[in-house]
Amino acid sequence: MSTFRTVKGFRDFFPEECALRNYIAETWRVVARRYGFVEYEAPVVESTDLFRKKSGDEITKQLFCFEDKAGREITLRPEVTPSLARMATARQRDFKKPIKWFQIGPCFRYEEPQEGRGREFIQFNADILGDSGPATAAELISLAIDTMREFGVSADDFIIRLSNREIWNGFLAEKNIAAEHATAFLGIIDKIERAKPDETEKKLGEIGLTTAEVRAFMASTDENHPAFAELKANLAARGLWQHIRIDATIVRGLAYYTGVVFEVFDLKHGLRALAGGGTYDKLCALISDGNVDMPAAGFAMGDVVLGILLKRTPGAQMKLTSVLLAASSIDAFVVIADEAQRPHALAAIQQLRATGIRIDYPFGSQKVGKQFQAAEDRKARFAIVFGAEYPEVIVKNLVARSQTSVPAASVVDEVQKMLAEPAAGPLIA
Repeated sequence: MSTFRTVKGFRDFFPEECALRNYIAETWRVVARRYGFVEYEAPVVESTDLFRKKSGDEITKQLFCFEDKAGREITLRPEVTPSLARMATARQRDFKKPIKWFQIGPCFRYEEPQEGRGREFIQFNADILGDSGPATAAELISLAIDTMREFGVSADDFIIRLSNREIWNGFLAEKNIAAEHATAFLGIIDKIERAKPDETEKKLGEIGLTTAEVRAFMASTDENHPAFAELKANLAARGLWQHIRIDATIVRGLAYYTGVVFEVFDLKHGLRALAGGGTYDKLCALISDGNVDMPAAGFAMGDVVLGILLKRTPGAQMKLTSVLLAASSIDAFVVIADEAQRPHALAAIQQLRATGIRIDYPFGSQKVGKQFQAAEDRKARFAIVFGAEYPEVIVKNLVARSQTSVPAASVVDEVQKMLAEPAAGPLIA
């Protein structure tokens, strides 16, 4: 046994985990493309200054940042939005607005690993640049909802918690709180349900507020607030407003959000947020030093929490089980019952694979019983037997437990026809 282990917070992807990762990414791609989004990619490594510019020097405490051999400060990306803003502003004249882009790839954060959080994770990012109005927010929220549905997660299993930072800006203005306190105040609201009440009261008191008046405002903020009118009408027209819950505590921790913000939560397992995002109208101007002032909005969804949810939610679990079974199975196993027929079998194997049929076979001479066991272990639907009957080939249906004899010259066509028919019973476990 090797004495080496994975670095803390990082993962091995054995075949079953790799199949889950691929399924999640492929589903993200399918839904994003359905919505007209186009895929892009950014470097995994960026200048640390890109993230400092977005969040300040304190951000480096959460980053995998280091000096390269040339003495440059570089960082494994913790998120992709700053890179997106850098890329989009550099060539924004080349793309018609709105720009609808999505990205899937690894991100890294130096945080303490726990359930639903590692130091490396795969993230799906969907962003719209050049527009950030209610229709844009509705499009992104709809994409998030349809993504959850595509995984088989029902309306009873998740909710979109929605708010708008402008509501809190109005509250602060009404209370005559200086704008300079806005960032600290939003940080308090972001943690208000998790922080100790006396700590919250103290922090609010430092900027001239009380917990009582903040909670009274939160209680009065509902779906009838004017800030949600257009967004509600749009989502209601799509039949999606049922997934929304107004929650004024949702402000998102990142400083660059400016308007609508939302997070996706499961309803039954108490997991951390599955996805989150919102409007960030000032980030492009910040990244481009004011040269490109482009409104934008987007959200991100990570694979770690999502993977946990898919394994625990019945509807999603059924789809996942089917996907994992398909990933580890083959269409047919070629049984070489007579070694003299191996050349003919190899020729047929190549022809079958050329048509897209998933085939496996024994590399060396094996007893027929062991070969059939291998076929069942690989959950093959058919076994194709090359034996003394050649030039006839026996095709055994391992699901229906039936068999037929076909000429070797037509085995490719016959197997294609059989695979096109629905399986007659459950796949072998």
